[in-house]
Amino acid sequence: MRFFVRQTLSLLLCLAALTAMAQDGSTAYNFLNVTSSAKIYGLGGVNISLVDDDISVFDQNPALLGPEMSNMVGVNYMHYIGGSNFAGARYTHSAGERGAWAAAIRYFGYGSMQEALPDGSIVGSFSPKDLAFGGTYSHDFNDRLRGGITLNMLYSSYADYSAFAIGADLGINYYDADRDLSLSAVIANAGGQLKRFNEAYDRLPFDIRLGWSQSFGSFPLRFSITAWNLTKWHLPFTETGDGTSDDEPKVKDTFVSNLFRHLVFGVDLISSPNYYISLGYNYKTRTDMSTYSRSFISGFSLGAGIKVKNFGVGLAFAQPHTGATTLLFNISYNFDELLH
Repeated sequence: MRFFVRQTLSLLLCLAALTAMAQDGSTAYNFLNVTSSAKIYGLGGVNISLVDDDISVFDQNPALLGPEMSNMVGVNYMHYIGGSNFAGARYTHSAGERGAWAAAIRYFGYGSMQEALPDGSIVGSFSPKDLAFGGTYSHDFNDRLRGGITLNMLYSSYADYSAFAIGADLGINYYDADRDLSLSAVIANAGGQLKRFNEAYDRLPFDIRLGWSQSFGSFPLRFSITAWNLTKWHLPFTETGDGTSDDEPKVKDTFVSNLFRHLVFGVDLISSPNYYISLGYNYKTRTDMSTYSRSFISGFSLGAGIKVKNFGVGLAFAQPHTGATTLLFNISYNFDELLH
């Protein structure tokens, strides 16, 4: 245990140095904020406190991984905005009675794009892509407190340019099973580039997040609130109206708008361990799409899943914009249950 703490602290110091080096550059690698979990996507796309035996829930908080997920495999596919298609796979295994580890690979493809010279002449096409190779380790400090760390190796290829970066998530979770109360904190996407695309230094979307999830007695719903983008308070956006008037666009930067752009709300049905239904609302997603052509359901997301013995399926849907319908599909299999 002491060795794990020392190695973790050493790694965090290195990543903190990389993060500090990159603070003057532009933000890149925002694909790291796209979840691979249908359950989390159905809860608004950001959730760090959902305690569940689903292999994909530790997607955004490594402290949600545990030995109860031993010998599980999961795959995911997501049709994202435009011609983007994402896919991934992960495997988990216990490490003694109090620890667990996982390995994952994720692919982010953005479709075919035209390649042009500075004078505007088209010289061909290319297919930009990102790859993330991740390893996660978690450890139970006691019956209620668990910590975890995820290390990601990030490779990007855009036409003739490529880059390599390293990043990490560090999380902690407190879970009271008697009250079904879960509290979490995460330092997300610490690190930076080791190889640049060009002269510019692109930084990872470093973030600090807090999360709460809880059900109440026999009531079959669990509620979640996640606070993210906590490294900065002001998150202004431009409101363009509904397109029926000639009013000038207005910049919104009030206390209330900033507060709610930091919060993601979710609720999921937990009446049975064999199925779930989840509903989420992400105000930042809705306001980021604040044009007259956004749909009524912009900012909302819906997920559902079933589990039959050791096999699970999950599906989530969202429509951030009228021209951008997204679908996320998960399949999981528990080999541990099969062996027992």
